[in-house]
Formats: sequence, structure tokens, C-alpha cells
Amino acid sequence: MAKLEVKELRDKSVAELHQVLQGLQKDQFSNFMKKNTGQLTQQHLLKDTRKNIARVKTLISEKAGL
Repeated sequence: MAKLEVKELRDKSVAELHQVLQGLQKDQFSNFMKKNTGQLTQQHLLKDTRKNIARVKTLISEKAGL
């Protein structure tokens, strides 16, 4: 998955951000399992997904604090 644009994420509601987060966590688990079975050829996906999760969690906490 490519880098998520923060501008696009800021326009989403908290509920939509939770849906995005859930999808990213599923991707992260899938990539982790592929890595452990030797099927993941693009190792950078693990790092990219982890950073995207952090972006979404940060936006959720910002919106919850308002």
C-alpha cells in the first residue's frame, strides 16, 4: 500500500478513520504472515503499513482531543 495522504485523511470523520485503521491492521497481519512463510517479496510493505497505521492513529487522537 502506498503512503496515505494526510490531506485526504484529515477530511474523514473519526468513524471513517477507524475503518481505514482496521483495513491497515488487516494488511499488516497479512504481510506479516506472508513474510514468515517466505511469500512476501516486497519487504518495505511492512514498514509502510506500520507508518500508515501511526498516521491514522495520530489523526484519530487529534480529532478526539478537539
